[in-house]
Amino acid sequence: MTAVTAERPRSEKRSDGTPLVSMRNIHKHFGSLHALRGASVEVHAGEVVALVGDNGAGKSTLVKVMAGVHASDSGDYLFEGKPVRVTKPTDATELGIQTVYQDLSLCHNLDAVQNLFLGRELTGSMWGGRRIRRAESEVRAREVLTRMRLGNMSLSRPVGAMSGGQRQNIAIARSILWTPKVVILDEPTAALSHSAAEGVASLIRTLADQGLGIVVVSHDIHHFVVNSTDRIEVLRLGANVASFKSSEVTGEQVVNAMVGGNEGVNLAG
Repeated sequence: MTAVTAERPRSEKRSDGTPLVSMRNIHKHFGSLHALRGASVEVHAGEVVALVGDNGAGKSTLVKVMAGVHASDSGDYLFEGKPVRVTKPTDATELGIQTVYQDLSLCHNLDAVQNLFLGRELTGSMWGGRRIRRAESEVRAREVLTRMRLGNMSLSRPVGAMSGGQRQNIAIARSILWTPKVVILDEPTAALSHSAAEGVASLIRTLADQGLGIVVVSHDIHHFVVNSTDRIEVLRLGANVASFKSSEVTGEQVVNAMVGGNEGVNLAG
């Protein structure tokens, strides 16, 4: 199978070197379960960072702490170099962090515009009956889709009639509609055809080239992760065990680190 690759060159980190998000030595307990044992991750503007690991490695818990779904028990959380307290999703949203979960949370009976503004509809005045401003919503929807190089996508077609790749694109578009600085993507290529996965990979690279920081959780090591990200953080049992530059590592080395194979490989990169 041909590798999933992005079409554009990889972006450089911000010139001052300050990460958009830096999480250091994060610990999280769920009762007696110690889910995160000093895990760390950082993401710069224009960078795509992959979090990988076997089931139970702690990657989903770490991004949920970043997204404010869970509050950490201890550790440092910095945004643009400043300590912040993120204990709920609205805290992350206010900082400029958006999350696209694997289930996408789309309403299949609604069209693209309705899904993009779901829960945050543009409405008129109370005296006008709070009518939805459809025309303005369509203009903003078209602007964000054009930014994503998806300007030809139908705005009126029900999302349920779209392909898996198109639905993923709508979910990502909804996340950047409100101009975030960081986007977290949970398994963005899961259950997609190879061509659809290539399209999503290209879209992710486009957003990074526009200066967003992208954090991706993915099991697609050999194709998407190695070929379409800038850096890979490997978690095992709630802690970091390896960090690689994507351009300098093979899928076999990443998997070896995930499962605790040859220590020489685990410490590479």
